[in-house]
Amino acid sequence: MKGLFKSKPPTPVELVQQTRELLAYALSNTETRERKRAEKIAELDKLILDIRTILYGDGQVEPSSDACAQLTKEFFQQDTFRLLIHCLPTLNSGARQNATHVIANLQRQRVNSKLIASEYLENNLDIMDILIPGYEDSDIAWTYGSISRECIRHQSVAKYVLESKHMKKFFDYLQNPNFDIASDVQATFKVQNTHELLHTNTFLQELLIRHKSTVAGFLSANYDWFFQEYNSQLLQSESYITRRHAIKLLGDMLLDRSNASVMVRYVSSLDNMRIMMNLLRDSKKTIKLDTFHVFKLFVANQNKPPEIISILVTNRSKLLRFFSEFNIDKEDEQFEADKSQIIKEIANLQSTDRSCQDLDNCDVPC
Repeated sequence: MKGLFKSKPPTPVELVQQTRELLAYALSNTETRERKRAEKIAELDKLILDIRTILYGDGQVEPSSDACAQLTKEFFQQDTFRLLIHCLPTLNSGARQNATHVIANLQRQRVNSKLIASEYLENNLDIMDILIPGYEDSDIAWTYGSISRECIRHQSVAKYVLESKHMKKFFDYLQNPNFDIASDVQATFKVQNTHELLHTNTFLQELLIRHKSTVAGFLSANYDWFFQEYNSQLLQSESYITRRHAIKLLGDMLLDRSNASVMVRYVSSLDNMRIMMNLLRDSKKTIKLDTFHVFKLFVANQNKPPEIISILVTNRSKLLRFFSEFNIDKEDEQFEADKSQIIKEIANLQSTDRSCQDLDNCDVPC
């Protein structure tokens, strides 16, 4: 008779409850029987996959909004999120990937028009103190990095990270010889463009672009140390990928109206302009073009310091020749207009008393 009746599938709430129990079990380390533990972990893997199916559908049936709401409420109500974060290193790669998709989806789920994840993370910001150091472990760096990027979608979380001790460590993570990890950190600094260099190439970028008012406050308050590290560690890096991401992100930051005061300060620095001049000499066209969009801000600055005017005037001939020959592969009216404006500005500059001989490293593109 038993074969005539199928067991009733668990409700979304029961599914989360069962998952929570197995997560606690996996973290307890009290099970001495290896076979028994393996069975429990396999059951946990299946439950995470079942949760993913509820949130995303199975390819044939669309997800139920009511089931998603129930699951989301239970997931955050009983701190299952924290348990899952702690347990991720013990899961196999497939389960980690499913867990990452689950967490990404839950960040966007609304219950009664409220983003439950945002409210939960605002009250549990210390979870970022678990996730971000994960960049130091190559085994879990990709997983923790992906989850970190999803969490900083919420402004309170981004603000916490920007003001935390972790911020300075990102520059160290970017020097990681593991390319995927370094790329993932760069990705966390901006919202990813449609053309990804790598799947993981999306934290530093996300962090420094999405929440404009929060980022503007951070950059103003931390200008000196941040741009000193940014210039030396990223813009002057020996890595092409690092330089490329850094100059593109710098342009995005400086051209954002929220960062107007930061932009004026940055383009008033002779040291910063020297770095741009060196990047204009880069062998890679993509870096040259992105540098062009930053360099034009120095030239367009109507309150140029005398030392910057002196450099531009002294090297006027070289600069005019360089920009007259500087072209891109496709037609772009805005690029041509910007280039013409730069040429005009440099050609019309008036000399100052200071000469280039008074300054070191006055190299310009040839």
